[in-house]
Amino acid sequence: MLVEIAWAHRHAEVRGYERRDTLASLSMGLLNVGISGATKLLSIPLFVLVYQHRIADLGQPSLWWSWMLLFFLEDHSYYWFHRTHHEVRLLWAAHVNHHSSTYYNFSTALRQPLLTPLTGPIFWLPLPLVGFPPWMVLTAQAWSLIYQFWLHTESVGKLGPLELVLNTPSHHRVHHGKNVRYLDKNHGGILIIWDRLFGTFEAEGEKVVYGLTKDIRTFNPLRIGFHEVAAIARDVAAAPSLRAKLGYAFAPPGWSHDGSSKTATELQRELRRGD
Repeated sequence: MLVEIAWAHRHAEVRGYERRDTLASLSMGLLNVGISGATKLLSIPLFVLVYQHRIADLGQPSLWWSWMLLFFLEDHSYYWFHRTHHEVRLLWAAHVNHHSSTYYNFSTALRQPLLTPLTGPIFWLPLPLVGFPPWMVLTAQAWSLIYQFWLHTESVGKLGPLELVLNTPSHHRVHHGKNVRYLDKNHGGILIIWDRLFGTFEAEGEKVVYGLTKDIRTFNPLRIGFHEVAAIARDVAAAPSLRAKLGYAFAPPGWSHDGSSKTATELQRELRRGD
């Protein structure tokens, strides 16, 4: 972070760091560590239970191909975890705080969600089910998280042929953009191939504008962490029907029963018509 701060001072075209924003991100990271540690007391026994009832034995720690298979399967699990947390509003409420900064730097990588340690483990259950011991799954999750730290920077440009296969800073800048064409794109962890396969890839083109479609003007970690939960509660309470109440909880973010707000898909459809 110190190196990036020095770099940003020499590049007026980037926003760099803002003290209150950085402190908020670091606070979110510390809170996430505590919550993740506590939820491991629940998720690890769940992984162990599923592993005890596994339907295959693909996880062989002494075999290189088993680790290679785990690399791809874990990254595939991460893709669907990440994508689903963008496309279901109740899950988006758990993930949204990672996108709440209007700055993009290494401190943003540490602005970790407070609720995904609770909503996330189910997406990795297929791995112990097919025979990967829980400790191997946790190891794969760890290397994915470590890899993703360096993606949160404007100091690295495009990386040539690597952009075809790997998630890179360029691809992840798109993911953090609130530009309409960038919404809900590039969900990959280490690999970008899943986005290319499943239709959620967008290359970096126009300058990325960071943050949320409706930015929150706060540096309070608790407000950052739970503002969307409160917004869902308000929308559900005001909804005129059961269908609308369910829509405000489980439809994509931006859904509204009366069309007063739009989802990312609807906004992108309008953009394409305009183009």
